[in-house]
Order: sequence, then structure tokens, then C-alpha cells
Amino acid sequence: MKKILLCLLFISSIAKSQTNPAITKWLQNTTVTGTYYVSGNSTPISNGILVNCQQVRYSATWSYVNTAGIPAYSVGPYLDGNPNQAGNQNAIFKFPLVPTQNTGTKTPTAGGNIGVFINGVAMYDFRDGVAWNTTTNALCGGPGNPTCTGTPAWYRDAVLYERPGFDCSKGHPGGTNYHHHQNPSAFDLDLNVLSNICNLYDADGLYAINTSQHSPLIGFAYDGFPVYGAYGYANANGTGGIARIKSGYQLRNITVRTHHANGTDVSDGPPVNATYPLGYFREDYEWVAHAGDESYLDEHNGRFCVTPEYPAGIYCYFATVNANHNSSYPYLVGPTYYGNKTAAKVTTVSETTTTYNPSLATTENNLKEESLIIFPNPSSDLIAIQMGGLVGRNLKIDLFDVTGRLVKSTSMNAGQTITYFDVQDVYSGTYIIKIFDGNNSLSRTVVIQK
Repeated sequence: MKKILLCLLFISSIAKSQTNPAITKWLQNTTVTGTYYVSGNSTPISNGILVNCQQVRYSATWSYVNTAGIPAYSVGPYLDGNPNQAGNQNAIFKFPLVPTQNTGTKTPTAGGNIGVFINGVAMYDFRDGVAWNTTTNALCGGPGNPTCTGTPAWYRDAVLYERPGFDCSKGHPGGTNYHHHQNPSAFDLDLNVLSNICNLYDADGLYAINTSQHSPLIGFAYDGFPVYGAYGYANANGTGGIARIKSGYQLRNITVRTHHANGTDVSDGPPVNATYPLGYFREDYEWVAHAGDESYLDEHNGRFCVTPEYPAGIYCYFATVNANHNSSYPYLVGPTYYGNKTAAKVTTVSETTTTYNPSLATTENNLKEESLIIFPNPSSDLIAIQMGGLVGRNLKIDLFDVTGRLVKSTSMNAGQTITYFDVQDVYSGTYIIKIFDGNNSLSRTVVIQK
């Protein structure tokens, strides 16, 4: 009887583990390789590196994620002179299955990884490695600047300053480590498009914002708590409809940089001017409480709330954007973690683990009619198929004529949101696009006019 009870407890533990999003939500791939652009060539080039995550293992307390750090969407080019290209990280990341709140002094985020997106790509905070040297009254750190000494009082904001060097999906490499400082959705999907790089070097990012649906879980911070996209339930208890989840930070009303927002007198930074505009430094922001409006986030850019993956509620970070869907400080996580920072990049797995097989899991139907956008329709030369939200499985996409004859086929890999049919060689008429994820299908009629 005792053996039977122990066996049942073990089976129950395994079943519970296999529903933990820190195990099940990573996008896995062992066949598809990535692509990149070089400046002057609008045709993506294969890099031969596997995209997304290659393996997920778990124990009773940890999940281990193997990844090359390469997304399924095309990366590059980086038009600010960045000589680097995204490379194979060959990394193992360790995350707690049950993250915990830090009840003591909060840990600041730092340069380098502060988390990992579900496609295995690195998550960075606001900074770009450049700060203000108050001794020389000049910038320090980063390419072309002297090394910073001591602890600077003013850190430069990468999302504002490095925009010319971001690719279409708002990412770039530090060394060979491709990463996002911000919401990983393509520039040309924003309501106000801040960069025209997608015009020549098109990509789609990890997910597309859908204002009528709760945004997907897009990653995990280094304290183990989940990171969601830009939209969620208006109220933390899961009610109130879908709303944009907003940063509680705003720009300070200052013209000189002499104090931090908490009143601390610090070494002076440069005055606010055309060279160093408000928002140039992270310390130009202040957090403001918004009592009564649960769609605003706390000082860490998160809140405790109900989500589709966590119906009982959990602390969550959000990839904040403004009303135009442009990235909004502090962008992802920070400037401090809410929880205990226990996740890390490791070199080996030193405990017994179980390998998670996503093909054995029950998969939800992500093919929702309202998530599908096909444009232009009618079309004469190119048809784009875009899925709102996040694509968690590889999709097979076929173009049939009205007799049922297969005309063209393409695919959309997990971690992408858009693909195309070139129909310049297709006769005028009515056609049917069918999307299949292995279990479910969705069809839409299109018209080709020449």
C-alpha cells in the first residue's frame, strides 16, 4: 500500500510539473534554422543555427532550457555601425518552477541577461552600457567612450538612443548575444511607426499585439516570474475586459539633472537640452502610483494578477507600450526585480531531470478566426498572412483554387507571426487559404485580380 501511495504521489507530481508554464511554454525546435540580413541585401540569408529552444528539462524545483538564442524571425541589419551578428549562444538557462517574492532589499537589474524570452532569445533591461562620467562631464562606457569608474548616477536609455541600430523586430546583438530591450513586436506593427527599417528588411517579431485578446506569455525574468505582452485583463482579478497594461513611470518635470526622483542629491548630469533630451537617461523617469486603476504597474513593471496560464494568479511583468504601441519605460522588467533572483545561465545540469516532450502535451487551439489577417485582399502580386498574438506551433499554409487543386504552399514557424504568398504567377480568380497546425485548421477566401 505504501509503495502504491508513493507511486501515485510521484505521478501526481509529474502531472503537475508538466502543466507549469515554466516548462511547457518554451518554443522548441530541432530542425528549422535562422536567417539574417546584411545591409544592402533585402533577401534573408541562412545562418545555419537552430532557432528557438532545443530542449527543456525539469526537476521538482527547476526547469533547464537549452537554446542557441536565435529567433525564428529574421534578424539584422544593424544600421548604427554595430559590426556584430547574432551568433549561437549554446546556452543552458535554469529557472525556478515556483518563484518567490523578495521581501528584503530589492535586487536591481543589471547589464546583460535579465531574463529569457520563450523563443530562447535574451531579455535585457533599459541600459546600453553607456553612462555619464560626472568627473569629466562626458559619456563613459560603450564603444568609443572611456571606461566608467565608480557607480554612475545617470545611465543612458538604450531604447531611445540605440533605435537606429535595432532591426525590424526591435532587437540587436551585444557581441553575438542577440537580445531585446523592449516589447519584441515589429516596428511596422506599431500604430505610430518610429523606424522604417522594416521597409527593406522585413521581419515580424515574437508576437503581434492584438488589442482584443490577453497578450501571450512571452518570457521569464531572472526571478522566475512570467513576462507578458502589452495587453491583459483590466482588473487584476481577471475581470473588466482587455486593456493596455500601462507603466507607472513618467518623465520628470526637470530641466537640470542634480537629484534622483526620490530626492537623493547625486553628482550632476548634463542639463536637459537638445543633445541630452528628457528620457535620454533612465533617471529622467519617476514612478507614480495610480490608486484605483489596476491597469497601471508597480515600480518593478509588474503586478499580481490572473492570466490565462495562471488562473489562480501570480506576479507578472508586462512589456509596456504607450497608446501608439511604442515601447514605454521600463519596457520589460525593472529597474529592480520583484522576486528573488535565482535563475541563471549554467554550464551543466547537476541533478536528475525529466525531458519535456511538447508533442505529448495537450495543445490548445490557437487558430482563432479573429486572430487571422490576410492582406491585401483582393491582391495582384503578394498576399500576407498574419496571425495576431503568438504562434506556438509550426503552421502549414496552403493556397487552393476553387476546384481544390493545391496551388502553393508555405509555412509559419513557431515564434513568427507573418508569412507571404507570391501570386504574380497565379491566374485571376477566387482562392482558398487553409492554415493547419497539426490538429486544427482555419480557412479564408481570397481574390486575386490582375
